[in-house]
Amino acid sequence: MSTRLTALAISCTLKPSPAESSSDLLGSQILQALAEHGVAGQLVRAVDHSISPGVETDMGEGDEWPTLREQVLAADILVFLTPTWMGQHSSVAQRVLERLDAELSETDDAGRPILFDKVAIAGIVGNEDGAHHIAAILFQALNDVGYSLPAQSSIYWNGEAMQTIDYKDLSTTPEKVAQATATAVRNAVHLARGLQADGYPAE
Repeated sequence: MSTRLTALAISCTLKPSPAESSSDLLGSQILQALAEHGVAGQLVRAVDHSISPGVETDMGEGDEWPTLREQVLAADILVFLTPTWMGQHSSVAQRVLERLDAELSETDDAGRPILFDKVAIAGIVGNEDGAHHIAAILFQALNDVGYSLPAQSSIYWNGEAMQTIDYKDLSTTPEKVAQATATAVRNAVHLARGLQADGYPAE
C-alpha cells in the first residue's frame, strides 16, 4: 500500500531571509501545485544555512548540510530552484549540487544508490537568458546522483533582458509558467508514485 508522497523545495537564491525572492515564490507555487495532488512539501532557503564547501555528506564542525541532507533523503520529490546570474545557476546552487555529489557513494540496503526511486524537477527564474542551459546542468547533475527526471520537468521564467522586473514583481503568474508547472508537477507525481510502488531493481 502506497504512502503519501513528500516534496522538498530547495531555493538557491542569493538573498538571505527575509528578503523577497523570485526563486522562493516559484518554489511556493510549485509546492502548492504538488499539494493539489496530495503531496506534502516544504521549502528551505539554502543561503540561510551554513553549507560548507566539499563533496562529503558531513564536512565537520559548523556544517549544516547534514541536517538539510536528512530532509533531502526523506523527500520523494526534490524541487531544485535557482535564479539566473550571468547566464548561469547561482553559486549557492552549485554548492548544493557539490554536496549532493557525496550521494554517489551512498547505497541502500539493496546496494542501490540511495537517491534511486526519487524524482527531481527544476525551477529557474531570471531577467536574462540561460534557463535551458541551466536546466541541462541541473538535470545532468541530479540524474547522475540518482534522481529520475519526469517528462518536461523544467519550469522557468525569463524576463526581458537588461530590465529590472523580476518574477516576484509580476501581478499574475504567466500562463505559460502555470502550464509548465501543472505539467511538471503532474508528471513528477506520476513518476514518484510509480517508483514508490515498484522501484528500480538492484544489481
